[in-house]
Amino acid sequence: MKPRRTYSRHGLNALKARVMVRGFTAIDKRTAAAQALLAWRRELVTDLGGEEAVSAQQRVLVELAVRTRLYVDSLDAWIMEQPSLVNARKRSVHPVLLQRQQLADALARYMTQLGLERKAREVRDLKSYLAEHSSEAASK
Repeated sequence: MKPRRTYSRHGLNALKARVMVRGFTAIDKRTAAAQALLAWRRELVTDLGGEEAVSAQQRVLVELAVRTRLYVDSLDAWIMEQPSLVNARKRSVHPVLLQRQQLADALARYMTQLGLERKAREVRDLKSYLAEHSSEAASK
């Protein structure tokens, strides 16, 4: 029986460890992938009604969803570089495909828990807005 390798060739374990220890500071935010990921996070929070409307529980789910999306995107990039998705010797798909599917399922669950419909920000009515601005102008 072959000894089990303590490393992975796709790099997911190393990425998970870096993000787990240092958070998103472990990712170079200058890269296009990191900027796209952070833009997706901003869109997600905006769709939930903005930073002030997001509860602590939702914020945790958003962070989990962003991390999971990072992992799925990383695995997708690695998988697309492979010449084949099938291990010819074992006549089965590579185990990383199953891990990727588990992560994608987890991401779908997070999205479901956050809600799939967009929530509008609370907007004040015109009377209160005008009253506030007229009191500010009068105080100056």
